[in-house]
Amino acid sequence: MNSSTTPDFNLQNLMHTTTIDVKTADSRPLNVPLKAPFIIASSRLDKVENVGIRIQLKNGCVGWGESPILPSVTAENQLVAITKANEACKFLKEISPINLMLGLNEISGILSGHEFASVRSGVEMALLDAAAKSIGIPLWRLFGGVSNTLTTDITIPIGSADEASKLALQYREQGFKTLKCKVGKNLDADIAVLNAIREIYPCCSFILDANEGYTAEEAVEVLHKVHGMGFAPILFEQPVHRDDWEGLGYVSRIAREKYGVSVAADESCRSVADAKKILKENSAGVINIKLAKLGVLGALEVIELAKSSKLDLMIGGMVETRLAMGFAGHLAAGMGCFKFVDLDTPLLLSEDPVFGGYEVYGSVYKLTDASGHGGFLHWDNA
Repeated sequence: MNSSTTPDFNLQNLMHTTTIDVKTADSRPLNVPLKAPFIIASSRLDKVENVGIRIQLKNGCVGWGESPILPSVTAENQLVAITKANEACKFLKEISPINLMLGLNEISGILSGHEFASVRSGVEMALLDAAAKSIGIPLWRLFGGVSNTLTTDITIPIGSADEASKLALQYREQGFKTLKCKVGKNLDADIAVLNAIREIYPCCSFILDANEGYTAEEAVEVLHKVHGMGFAPILFEQPVHRDDWEGLGYVSRIAREKYGVSVAADESCRSVADAKKILKENSAGVINIKLAKLGVLGALEVIELAKSSKLDLMIGGMVETRLAMGFAGHLAAGMGCFKFVDLDTPLLLSEDPVFGGYEVYGSVYKLTDASGHGGFLHWDNA
């Protein structure tokens, strides 16, 4: 198939008309140290222990995917993720050649539900990356071709006011305009941190992310106190527990009507069914799309639901390397429908194990024209 003769070739064409023939497929640990512990209301991460996935087709094209492991958000640990990924890889080798869409659907059956969403996402990434390379097209073009650049926020994890102030100064000097502040463990400490950040970087935009940490009443109190400080966040992400649907809807209504702030559902939206519930109950104004909690196919379905209902969209991630962030970046830039971009976690790592892929200019990511997402790992004995 020659991409030069198919200028409107898109992801649907790719999935429905491409046959893949898998030669080798396997997964391995992808361990990377962090610059500092990543602390949120629901967990603490001291190092990244993700899973890298490599699928090589018989035509020589290699696709790369990543399954992140984040306690309290993803259900798998690294050992389980590797076992399940290799189970899916073994299946792909045994049933090839197969239509790509059929193969993706089969993987969805093997790795069904939220329990294996992160693994499913990594395998889907690798398959789509290999298929895109087979026709020589970058993924951002297949996802719609709207843009090959995007601008991300950057996260300040839970910590002291002094630590937050130092990070805010560093990020201001690096050109970041939007800071995503992790909150939700202690309301008074959260306010002190926000005050410290505002003093050092008064003109930045804020996203507050409670990661389920507040009660509905505490979430409304935070908005009230921040309003009294003379500013408002541009977004309030997952203020209450994922299963507190009544609380989520209550905070969203108060935030919107009283403070002009949108509330995003993150942990509360882990499936297409969750997205439909959010739409039906009008319990959030924004849905945070994370490939690791929905899978690639699930994410695409939720995106279409949100667009048809005129909900705003956010693209985010767990704590991933440029492998998974690159794929998510291609999706977000190519589709061009995301109001909020939160793809910063590779910037929080002390090492970059990924070769190739997108280029980083402060808060701006520039996607290359290399086919697929362009990133790869050094894979011994590959």
